[in-house]
Amino acid sequence: MDGISGLMATYSLLKNSKDVDITIFERGNTLETRKCPILLKKTDKCLKCKTCAIMEGVAGAGAFSDGKYNITTEFGGWLQDIREDTLAYIEKADSILVENGATKDRFMPNDELKKRCLQFDLHMLQSECKHLGTDANFDTMVKMVQSIEKMGGNRVSILTNFDVGNVEDIDNGKKVIYKKVEDNLEKYDKEFDIIIFATGRAGSHFFSRWCKEHGVGLKNNQVDVGVRVELPSSIWEEFEKKIYEPKIVYRTKQYGDVCRMFCFNGRGEVVTENTEGILTVNGHAYKSEEKKTKNTNFAILSTTRFIEPFNQPIEYARYVAGLANMISGGSVIVQRLGDLELGRRTDLKRLKQSTVQPTLKGAVPGDLSLCMPKRQLDNIIETLHALDRLAPGTANYDTLLYGIECKYYGARPEADEKFKLSGKDNYFAIGDGAGFTRSLGQAAAQGLMVADTILEEMK
Repeated sequence: MDGISGLMATYSLLKNSKDVDITIFERGNTLETRKCPILLKKTDKCLKCKTCAIMEGVAGAGAFSDGKYNITTEFGGWLQDIREDTLAYIEKADSILVENGATKDRFMPNDELKKRCLQFDLHMLQSECKHLGTDANFDTMVKMVQSIEKMGGNRVSILTNFDVGNVEDIDNGKKVIYKKVEDNLEKYDKEFDIIIFATGRAGSHFFSRWCKEHGVGLKNNQVDVGVRVELPSSIWEEFEKKIYEPKIVYRTKQYGDVCRMFCFNGRGEVVTENTEGILTVNGHAYKSEEKKTKNTNFAILSTTRFIEPFNQPIEYARYVAGLANMISGGSVIVQRLGDLELGRRTDLKRLKQSTVQPTLKGAVPGDLSLCMPKRQLDNIIETLHALDRLAPGTANYDTLLYGIECKYYGARPEADEKFKLSGKDNYFAIGDGAGFTRSLGQAAAQGLMVADTILEEMK
């Protein structure tokens, strides 16, 4: 698959070498044909398409994100624990985005807002932030793919609707790809010297399975389970205008767990995501004024780090989200905060009376306490009330909570500082799906790191 990390690696390899021949295998569709029926207003509910237009396809899930690129090593992944040059590569990736139409404008850190957060025991992470908007970000990805095709010519092939079933070594040291066709595997008629896994979050389950089957050790990463919050845009308007995205961390008093507010979408809309049949929620925000809404949404996630013997954090998160899908009849749940705290379900009548109307029309009014574990739910409610002291109105009765939102990142494989998989010759892994990053900025940077490694070894 070719999310931002894969695209950056391809872009750099083609730009800096005339000797590379690259094939990209993508489970989803081309950028231009990635059309979600919900966003096209053809339906209110997820139709569970064969490949999710939001999550899968050329340019990955990031193509339909709201295009936030944080220029920092404070958060967004763990590359800085491995490479000291991480920030330089984030800047290098940004320059490539600008070459392909991305804005140069940046929101700068704000110490005054950070201080205000600290007065309420809330800890705001600081960074320079670029916000492209879902529409402008999509245009940038289109231009980047066009640049790749123009630079590469017949040296690059992008194969869409290609569901990779396996990757194997053969006797001559080459690698072969197998396509999944119903219950069978069909061998692709080309051999390769180097494999880069850039599977994204949608392909993290496949990558983890491949590692286990091929003797590559895995280290489980954390899993974040929570909700998408939607409320009137005026409540967080000051933060939006000054820094755009408040990334705020809070340690709950009841359990001592870490919760974080992130993925802020000012005047945006809530959307569903389909990952291998499990529906979760996310948010979009547009640059174009006519596409903006009266609501703002963001995620509140409770972080859990499991210890032995449990080693299935991704499956755990999928199970929780699956319960919400089951209770809602195959959709996602929306509930008013006040109803949740009173221990009653939000029904259609109560939702229609709400002063905040949902931007996700297909969400089913329900009760999140029936599917979300108590500990995570307690953490989220406590965090909302902590944020309410900073931005009064956050914990209003009619504040909407959508569930479930999960951020599960692939279990990190054993690899060296160049991201070569341990015990495997010429296999690399990059991006969120490999557990090294959890942001567009760091995923893009890691793609460039691996490209430079390959270019150096080619010399």
